[in-house]
Amino acid sequence: MALKQRDIDRQARVVYVRRALRNDRLKNTKTEGSIRAVPLQAIALAALDQLGADRESQLLFPSRRGGYLDLHNFRNRYWTPAQIAAGIVPARRVYDLRYTFATFALSAGISTFDLSRYLGASLAMIDRHYGHLARDGREHAIRLLDGYADSKAADVQALDVRWTPQLPIVADQDNGNRA
Repeated sequence: MALKQRDIDRQARVVYVRRALRNDRLKNTKTEGSIRAVPLQAIALAALDQLGADRESQLLFPSRRGGYLDLHNFRNRYWTPAQIAAGIVPARRVYDLRYTFATFALSAGISTFDLSRYLGASLAMIDRHYGHLARDGREHAIRLLDGYADSKAADVQALDVRWTPQLPIVADQDNGNRA
């Protein structure tokens, strides 16, 4: 709701979330971690290009008068009728788009760590709500590790462990004598 034209970086293909609109007031995001760069698919950039940049408002999605959209009016006038016209039953909330993005991202193979950054949410929250969809679980880790181990041995350089600190040798209570 509070996105501005300058929040879109077409070169980097991201939208920067820097502020929020709550109770008709522009505010900072809840936490510093909520400030984030969210990747944009080519289809999203194409849709943004169709909006046109010749408008007077700097808002990405302005109301008819150029100010901030009223979410209640938007839902009643546009969101719900668009869903009815598209045959979407039951009607979804605008907030449900967050779950859709998370579902698509995880299905595409984006890690829960990266998704937590994009959504401005903790890993624990991502795991709790979307973890069942993640492909970055144990089996995925095993496949990645096996793939790495099977990679060209010539490309892997010998590990120099001289930098590794030596742990002190501690004798057992019986001075190392084992029975």
